[in-house]
Amino acid sequence: KFIKTDNLRDNVITEDFNHFLSEKGAKKLHNALLQPDDVVVTIIGANYSVVGRVARVFEDLGRAAINQNISLIRPKIKSGYLTTFLTGKYGKQQLYYFSRQTEQVNLNNVEVADVIIALPSSNFEEKIHALHTEIHNLQFNAKNLYYQAEQLLLADLNLADYIPSDTNTSTRKLSDCLADDRFDAEYWQPKYDEIQKRVASVAQRKLGQLVNHKKGIEVGSEAYQEEGKNFIRVADFSTFGVEDVEKKISDELYESLKKGYEPKKGEVLFTKDGTIGLSFALNEDIEGILSGAFLRLQPKVDLNTNYLALVLNSPYCKAQIERMSGGAIIAHLKPESAMQINIPVLSTTRQAELGEMVVKSLQMRKEAKNLLEKAKRAVEIFVEQDEAQALAYLAS
Repeated sequence: KFIKTDNLRDNVITEDFNHFLSEKGAKKLHNALLQPDDVVVTIIGANYSVVGRVARVFEDLGRAAINQNISLIRPKIKSGYLTTFLTGKYGKQQLYYFSRQTEQVNLNNVEVADVIIALPSSNFEEKIHALHTEIHNLQFNAKNLYYQAEQLLLADLNLADYIPSDTNTSTRKLSDCLADDRFDAEYWQPKYDEIQKRVASVAQRKLGQLVNHKKGIEVGSEAYQEEGKNFIRVADFSTFGVEDVEKKISDELYESLKKGYEPKKGEVLFTKDGTIGLSFALNEDIEGILSGAFLRLQPKVDLNTNYLALVLNSPYCKAQIERMSGGAIIAHLKPESAMQINIPVLSTTRQAELGEMVVKSLQMRKEAKNLLEKAKRAVEIFVEQDEAQALAYLAS
C-alpha cells in the first residue's frame, strides 16, 4: 500500500488506497516502509487543513509505505500517547507554528523533530496509549461491520462472487445506440451487461421513483470566514458522514439559507460533483448549509434510508455511475441522470437488517471519535494542570 496525504485523517489511515508498490518499488523506498506503532504526520499539502494530520500505524494496516509528503516518526515513547498529544491542541499548535505558506503549506523533518512533547509518568502514558488502542479497535470493528453489510448486500444482488470478464469487445445494434444516445465504446463494455444480467432477478426501481431531491447552494468563496456556521463541501464528507468542516459562513447568511439548504434527519446526502456518488443517511439533523455539490434525497415511499445509502455506495450503483460518465473521471453528474440509477428494492425486513448493521457501525465510529476527544482533552489537562486532574477527567 502506498500512502499519500489523502489517506491520512487525524488518528486514521483510511483504507481507500488507489496506489500500490511492486516488490521492486518497495525495496527502493525501504526507508519509507512502515512498522506497527510508527507515527506518521503529513508535512506538505494544499492548505493548513492538510498539513499536520497524524496517525498511528497498527499491524492490521499490512505492508505499507509513505510518500514524500509524509514524515515518519519511530517513537521511543508510547505511540498512542504521542499520537494523542500531536492530534491535540498543543501538538497541532506547534505543527502549525513551524509550517509555512509558499505555493503549498509545508514542514520538514527537522521542524517536526523540534516539536516539544510533554512527558508524563509511565502510568499516565500507558493509560492514554491503552485508550488509543481501544479507539482503534472500535474503528476497526466499525469498518468490518460495514464491510459485512456490503458483502451481504452483494450476495443478495448475486454479485458476491462477480469477477469481470476480460472480454474487451462487444457488438451493438444501431437502434440500441440511438435509444441510449451513446456511441462511445466505454458505455458498451461487456461488464455492464454482465452486472445487469446478474441483478436482473432482483426487484428494482429508478431512484427518482423512490425519492424527491433538492440541490445544495454555492455561496461563493467571498462568503467564507474564520468563524461561523458550517458550509459543507465534498471535501468534508465521506460514506461515514460529515466530519471536520473547514469552511465557515456568517450566522446571518446561515439564517437566510437554512430553510432551504440545511440537511435534516431522514434524508440521504448524495454527492453529484467532485467525488461522485458518496452517500450517507442522516440519523440526526446537521447544523450547516450544503454546497451545490450535494443532492438531498427525501424518500417518498417506505424505504430504509440507511439501506438506501448502503446501496448507493455499493459497487452496483458505482458501476452505473461510471457508465453514465463514459468511463472518464467526471466532475459533475446531472441530477436527472442520478435519478435514473437503478435501486434494488429488497424486502422491508432485509432493508431493516442491513440498515441496522450500518447504524451500529456508525455508532461505533461515533464512540471512537468521542473517546479520542476525551483522550486529547485529558492530555491537555495534564499539560495545563497536572496528572491527577487529567486522571480524574478520564475516570469521569
